[in-house]
Amino acid sequence: MLFRSMKNRVLKSVAVLGTVTLAGLLLAACGSKSSNKDAAASNEITAYVDEGYKSYMEEVAKAYEKETGTKVTIKTGDALTGLENLSLDNQSGKSPDVMMAPYDRVGSLGADGQLSEVELEKEAKTDNTTKSLVTIDGTTYGAPAVIETLVMYYNKDLIQKAPTTFAEVEELAKDSKYAFEGEDGKTTAFLADWTNFYYAYGLLSGNGAYVFGKDGTDPKDVGLANEGSIKGIEYAKSWYEKWPKGMQDTEGAPNLIQTQFQGGKTAAIIDGPWKAASLKEAKVNYGVATIPTLPNGKEYKAFGGGKAWVIPAGSKNVEGAQKFVNFLASTAQQKALYDATNEVPANTEAREYAVSKKDELTDAVVEQFKSAEPMPNISEMSTVWDPAKHMIFDAVSGKKDAKTSAEDAVKLIKETIDQKFGN
Repeated sequence: MLFRSMKNRVLKSVAVLGTVTLAGLLLAACGSKSSNKDAAASNEITAYVDEGYKSYMEEVAKAYEKETGTKVTIKTGDALTGLENLSLDNQSGKSPDVMMAPYDRVGSLGADGQLSEVELEKEAKTDNTTKSLVTIDGTTYGAPAVIETLVMYYNKDLIQKAPTTFAEVEELAKDSKYAFEGEDGKTTAFLADWTNFYYAYGLLSGNGAYVFGKDGTDPKDVGLANEGSIKGIEYAKSWYEKWPKGMQDTEGAPNLIQTQFQGGKTAAIIDGPWKAASLKEAKVNYGVATIPTLPNGKEYKAFGGGKAWVIPAGSKNVEGAQKFVNFLASTAQQKALYDATNEVPANTEAREYAVSKKDELTDAVVEQFKSAEPMPNISEMSTVWDPAKHMIFDAVSGKKDAKTSAEDAVKLIKETIDQKFGN
């Protein structure tokens, strides 16, 4: 009836309006087709994730389509490669609608205009630490999904319980059963890849060092050459004097640590939750605990990190992507993510659910995360990694004293920031 009425009105007016009315009808028809296309697009979402999340995401896609009618297409690939290609994909219109990104990439990608703003619903149950990890200059660019931080793994066949202080760790090093074959006086009782700044930061920050001031937001204030940093580096050096020479090989040290621990030659190591899978595969009888307190009695303040759901700036369906992100960040889906991957949820309600499962790794990550320091997410953080790595290596290898190595690193960081960012 509506179409017939419109047709009658047009016919009565055609003598006066002529081809103008016909052109209007054609435009209206084109507009209708465009609207239909937009409506279809609003019911379609594409999500790109690492291959390891494929099974979980396929189940999520089914549940979401059943609940909302929106079709979710899952694409998989290397997560970091996807983020590296994001700028070109945004420009070419090939970007997905939803991705997962490490917290330390969220801030820089957001600041560079590669991500859309994300609204966090109450159902996401974020805490202050995780919210700060996805926020830069007051704008939120991601919905926290997973929390991660370093923990201590220990071999239950060698020690009954994890050491709680580094004084206890030092006692382990005196036990001759951990002597490293081929290098007199060297021990592998405890190992940590401290020439890697990510692993060493908790040692430095626990002594009073920091990367940037104002909660990691002031790149003009670099705190890696202060008294606490130097003290931490000197303590690391005391361990390198006990360790095999191979621990100073910045490329080979991780493999040395793994082979020694899996071979039953090392009682304890510091590593992340991602290490558990390989230890299970190697059938190591391991336990997981928080990292021991430092000689000064302070906690080992490792970086707090993890991953967030983000919406690329080139998304063709930002509104739909936001709704899907809300679904992913909900308590129910965060519980499902934990059940599927054993990764600790960022959602605090789902985190309590994870703790209720009485899993050693989960408990250690949650407890250690309480003292973790959010990794700075400003773009200037990219200038820190390489100089900080050399800072620690130069000191522990004896190339420079701790104070000189720290001061040289900070000088290089500041110069690089000035060159790249004009700060």
